[in-house]
Amino acid sequence: MTTAAHSNNEKLTILKMTAVAALGGLLFGYDTGVIAGSQLYFTEYFGFSAAEQGWAVSSALYGCLVGALLGGYLTKRISRKYTLILAAALFAVSAWGSGMAETLNQLAIYRILGGLAVGMASLAAPMYIAEIAPPKQRGRMVSYYQLAVVIGFFVVFLATYFIGGGDTQNMAPEVLEQLHEHNVNEGWRIMFWSELLPAIAFFLLLFTVPHSPRWLLLKGRTEEAKSVLARITSSEQEAASELAQIEASLANSPTPNMAMLFGKGIGFALFLGVMLSIFQQVTGINAILYYGAEIFSNALGYGPEDALKQQLWLGAVNLIFTFVAIYKVDSWGRKPLFIGGSIGMFVGLTVLGLTIYTQQMGIVSLLAILVFIGSFAMSMGPVVWVMLSEMFPNNVRSVAMSIAVAAQWLFNALVANSFPLINQSALNQDSFNGALPYFIFASFCVVAMVFVWKLVPETKGKTLEEMEALWSEKSTVSNLSRR
Repeated sequence: MTTAAHSNNEKLTILKMTAVAALGGLLFGYDTGVIAGSQLYFTEYFGFSAAEQGWAVSSALYGCLVGALLGGYLTKRISRKYTLILAAALFAVSAWGSGMAETLNQLAIYRILGGLAVGMASLAAPMYIAEIAPPKQRGRMVSYYQLAVVIGFFVVFLATYFIGGGDTQNMAPEVLEQLHEHNVNEGWRIMFWSELLPAIAFFLLLFTVPHSPRWLLLKGRTEEAKSVLARITSSEQEAASELAQIEASLANSPTPNMAMLFGKGIGFALFLGVMLSIFQQVTGINAILYYGAEIFSNALGYGPEDALKQQLWLGAVNLIFTFVAIYKVDSWGRKPLFIGGSIGMFVGLTVLGLTIYTQQMGIVSLLAILVFIGSFAMSMGPVVWVMLSEMFPNNVRSVAMSIAVAAQWLFNALVANSFPLINQSALNQDSFNGALPYFIFASFCVVAMVFVWKLVPETKGKTLEEMEALWSEKSTVSNLSRR
């Protein structure tokens, strides 16, 4: 085989493995996004209070928290691949059961199972991709995972739009009333069941990809690791070099323990990873994605069915601007994208808040939401996942990443749970005309921007083993902040 032919085969193999693993991101987006359209209707079906609505929406996120923590053990014990297979099975069970639910407790239990799947997949998929991707393309390859997440959101917004009745603009009032009654009684169930198809496809396709070579070497399965590396590198020399690098990294790394994990160097890397995860959530992205239909329906004056159409704008902008991150994260770097996106998010949220506060909602409000979504999609969305997948040493990557991802899901749940309560509070309605949540989110954008600017090192172009050396050499905040 010629060198060029081998190189093409290597690229196709990596792309296939990445695409299959990234389907975990699509299910992540689909499972968390299906709540946005369905909660409009099941909230009315069950007659939920604000607190019950918050629990129904956020229950899955507590499952995500547990799934991320459990995933740290599973990805190391049974492999990244088998963790994803388990997640795929849970996605299918959750989709079926959520659509069958007849009580809040039943709905919450099946949503928690889906959350376990999302938590496992959100840890295992980017980790798997990072461990098979060439260093110079790793940012782009891991960003495909975030692309799959936003595709999942867009597809589920599209599905809920058509399940909810499609374009309702010219419908007669009596037809619209019948449609709404159908959605309240049955439509939201079909929205949940629509996840079964991608879940089953993900489960089956995972059996076609190999284990991560780093996990194989971690388990002493050297010959299998050599075989996988031969498929994902451009030459025998490159495969041998990468094998030697990984073996040296594992040989020189002590057995991880709590003192090591929270000590200098790695401890600071873990602190950065946790804070990046928290900022990704407290800046409001999932509150707007989960409650987008309600925001359009209540704050911006759209009817429930028409609000589903407006969500398509969120999904489309999210998808388009993710491509900016994919094509620029390895050339511009992680920090510039994060900081620039944070500024755009702040502007979008502030303008949205002001239009609601002054009761001048309209096209400017919609544009402000889209500016926020687009800015997030090109920055915090993919960049945080890229950095989490590449910043931890080989021997602690599973545990450290699981802690950081768990923090992400904890704050995701807290934001999702508290948004209805804050949004419907007397303080928000009487003093801020409904704008308070958006001003809170905007303030966190500023804090996140300053944090990354001052403390987070640039990681583009470094191998995973070079990242390990970075934390060993730079063990203080002051040294890191000067990089």
